[in-house]
Amino acid sequence: MPANVLGSELESCCENPITGFFRDGYCKTCAEDLGMHTVCVIVTDDFLEFSFSQGNDLITPIPEYAFPGLKSGDKWCLCLPRWLEALEMNQAPQVYLKGTHISAIEHISLDILKKYAIDIEEPNL
Repeated sequence: MPANVLGSELESCCENPITGFFRDGYCKTCAEDLGMHTVCVIVTDDFLEFSFSQGNDLITPIPEYAFPGLKSGDKWCLCLPRWLEALEMNQAPQVYLKGTHISAIEHISLDILKKYAIDIEEPNL
C-alpha cells in the first residue's frame, strides 16, 4: 500500500460513496490518472457549488459511471489541481491527511495541508 502525506500507510478515504481513481476507496494514483485524484477531502455545500461553477459537477448523479452525486459531509478523492484552485479562491475543503496520497506534497506543502486537516490535533498553546 502506498504512503500518505504523513509517511504512514495510506488509509481508505471513502467506500460510501466509493471513491478514488481506481474506485477502491483509496486516493491512489498512477500515470493514467491525469487528474491526480490524490487529496482526500470532506466536501461542503459551498465547495460543491464552487466546483460546479468551475465546470466540475460533483452533485449530479451519473448512473452509467456508478456515481451517486456528492452531498455535504461526503469524503471524496479530489483532483489535486481542483483543490489548489479552491485554495486560491478560499473555497478549499478540509483534508483527511491519512487518506491523502504522499504524491500530493509534490504540489502542496504539508504545512498548507495541515491547516485544512481534520485528522491531526493541534498542540495546545
